[in-house]
Amino acid sequence: MTPASRRGFLTRFATGLSAPLILGAANKSGSRKPILGSGEHTYEVTHDWGELPRDIQYGNTHGVCEDSRGRIYIHHTVYATSEKQDSMVVFDHKGKFVKSWGREFKGGAHGLYIRREGKNEFLYLCDIKRGVVVKTTLDGEEVFTLGYPKEAEPYSKPGPDGKQLKYSPTNLAVAPNGDFYVGDGYGSSYINQYNSNGEYIRTFGGPGNAAGQLLCPHGIIVDARGRQPVLVVADRTNKRIQRFTLQGEHIDFLYGTLAPCHFNIYKNGDMVVPDLFARVTLMDSENKIITNLGDDSHSQYMETRKLTRDHFKPGKFVCPHGACFDHAGNIFVVEWVEVGRVSKLRKV
Repeated sequence: MTPASRRGFLTRFATGLSAPLILGAANKSGSRKPILGSGEHTYEVTHDWGELPRDIQYGNTHGVCEDSRGRIYIHHTVYATSEKQDSMVVFDHKGKFVKSWGREFKGGAHGLYIRREGKNEFLYLCDIKRGVVVKTTLDGEEVFTLGYPKEAEPYSKPGPDGKQLKYSPTNLAVAPNGDFYVGDGYGSSYINQYNSNGEYIRTFGGPGNAAGQLLCPHGIIVDARGRQPVLVVADRTNKRIQRFTLQGEHIDFLYGTLAPCHFNIYKNGDMVVPDLFARVTLMDSENKIITNLGDDSHSQYMETRKLTRDHFKPGKFVCPHGACFDHAGNIFVVEWVEVGRVSKLRKV
């Protein structure tokens, strides 16, 4: 079948649990936006959402969140030829550019988490290049920075090669009491826990595939949907999700994802899981898979992610890296592609 004939199909069926992709209503340019999912989980997709200023070029788009005003924050590594070096770009809910900041995160921008504390909201950011976790205001003013976890026993002495254990934090989560958990996803696969003042509490996890061990704890969230909050970890290289108590004790595994990257939970209990292997998974409040959106997991996505934007298929994902619900139940997806991509899945 030729590429032209493939584009002529109005309905395409993905594999596994993916729902059919059909073409939706025409937009202003006359083209049609893809529709993903079905029933209560139906979404119209807008790729390359947001009016990005000409002086900013996305690098890998790694993190996304929404504040209480409906503003969307995109954390990206900054493209090499970008005139402006800001790694944080902020849009209003309609996609109009509001502001940018964060030159210091160029090349290292990764995890992004937002939290209301009293009357104010704060951002927690992970920098994989500098090996730091930074808490800031919504305008990027630094509250505190945590560096190498030298207080933690595994990091307090040289490794087998005589060198300091590698530390490269990918994401973090905050518990109801303010404790936060940092996943050393690109470093040594431990999780380090701190109190709200940034004081060290404990370390757990560590490299391996047994219960309680991790290989690239890439994403992490405190799940408060049950009777007791639990820590949900994207154990990415082990191709599974692993759950822990807030004291770091293994609970169980959740399977069905290919390479889970991170999590976000909507007020109805649904959880979105960006999956690096070319799809976005939705799970219900019982952690059962509802559907896989934009599934292109049988494609050459690892090659496609290095290419220009015209190689990306409408309605298909390449390498989803971060995702979040907004206040209305729409989903924003950012991808690990060299030229960056932000997609809005508008709930239909």
